[in-house]
Amino acid sequence: MPNILFVCTANRYRSVIAAECFRNELVKHKQENAWIVLSAGTWAMDGMPAMPEAIEKARQMGLDIHAHRSRAITENMIREADLVLVMEGGQKEALQIEFPSLRHKVLLLTEAAKGGADDIPDPAAGFVDGDIASEICKLIHTGFDKICTLARR
Repeated sequence: MPNILFVCTANRYRSVIAAECFRNELVKHKQENAWIVLSAGTWAMDGMPAMPEAIEKARQMGLDIHAHRSRAITENMIREADLVLVMEGGQKEALQIEFPSLRHKVLLLTEAAKGGADDIPDPAAGFVDGDIASEICKLIHTGFDKICTLARR
């Protein structure tokens, strides 16, 4: 069973929405029981809820993340994942340095979905131009087949 892990900083906005968008795509493709989909954060405190703004954005897109609780990433999570998708180049670099034997599993979401190496900015870090939640879901929707292929290799 393929295992995919979405990672951001605090695991309270971007990775949570990415994981739920991916689960939603799995349902559309009748594969919801065939995958393990998780999220975590590089600087997360365990047990925190999703940010209220993330819950509202997700709700507007028909997604429910209200029960989410944050988790800090561990080596075991990366080891068990077939693919780890991060939101920023710094996160990719940090995980590849901290876990060099697992570096081949770590990609930017933009890299996996469309081939580009663009960061997805953190709404919690201040002003962000655009709707990050919608951008994340669009990347997952348009890159779904490519992401699935990468996770299954």
